[in-house]
Amino acid sequence: MKTLEMRFSGAGGQGLQLCAKIFSKALTGEGYYVSMSQSYEPTSRGGLSRADIVASEGTPDYPLTTDLNTVLILDQAAANASDGIIRDDAIVIIDPRRTTCPPEGKFKTIELPLSETAIRLGSERVTNVVATGVIAELSDDIELEIVEKALRTISPKKFMDLNMDALQAGVDLARGVRAC
Repeated sequence: MKTLEMRFSGAGGQGLQLCAKIFSKALTGEGYYVSMSQSYEPTSRGGLSRADIVASEGTPDYPLTTDLNTVLILDQAAANASDGIIRDDAIVIIDPRRTTCPPEGKFKTIELPLSETAIRLGSERVTNVVATGVIAELSDDIELEIVEKALRTISPKKFMDLNMDALQAGVDLARGVRAC
């Protein structure tokens, strides 16, 4: 039975819970059973925040992450929050502008200008959606169309165009990684 474990981590206010909601909805659309959990410090902005997903083709044996295969790190506050539970064959995506000392391990670390891309689009607040596009494009388990549909369902109408542009920008960043 195939199981995916994903962690979206960074600082409070970076939209990590939204990332998890988008992927939870997309993975459910792909036929997975999904468990989502979240953890954040009591500060509204700046403290460690993370959202985890365990998705399985059948009912997950355990609803919390223990063996991550995809990790997103948007801030230094989260750089070591996943130590000891990242698989050797995992993909760890970081934003080097805000994560200066990424975790070390046998996993593949991909540094991409996520927040810089969001700023170029007009708002750093869509860094999470840029990252969503990257993850969707790099994943062999989630169809981009399903992620786009989930984002369209969740996104407020007034941010729809910006979010769709951010998703596509993330896909474009990931295609650059695959080409290398």
